[in-house]
Amino acid sequence: MLTPHTLNDRICAHSGNAAHGMELPPNARILFCNGQVGARLDGTVPAEPLAQLEVIFERIGTILAAGHMTFDDVVKLTVYVTDKAILDNYFRIRARIMGDHNPPATLLIVSGFPRPGVVVEIEAVAARAD
Repeated sequence: MLTPHTLNDRICAHSGNAAHGMELPPNARILFCNGQVGARLDGTVPAEPLAQLEVIFERIGTILAAGHMTFDDVVKLTVYVTDKAILDNYFRIRARIMGDHNPPATLLIVSGFPRPGVVVEIEAVAARAD
């Protein structure tokens, strides 16, 4: 079982109340998910950031399932956006998909991505003890 460490009594709370740290159980398998963008199976990228986020979380869910994991096993997210306004949609979708599971996250605003039309990319790390 993952152990979140939210130390709001000793460290300033993160936006979205993300955990400050996540402890893995002994002998956990670790899955590193490379940066996922909102490209559909046919390679098209939706124009809207919200649609890109939906595709990204769907892709991450597929990768987690391949490792016999779920979003409850995510221990760290790294989110790259081209506009701070995209983060509002990110927080809403993350809350809908991940519920109360709120692992540590790093949020970065970047100038762009190599793939045309992409405005957000998310990396995930997950762990599970079987």
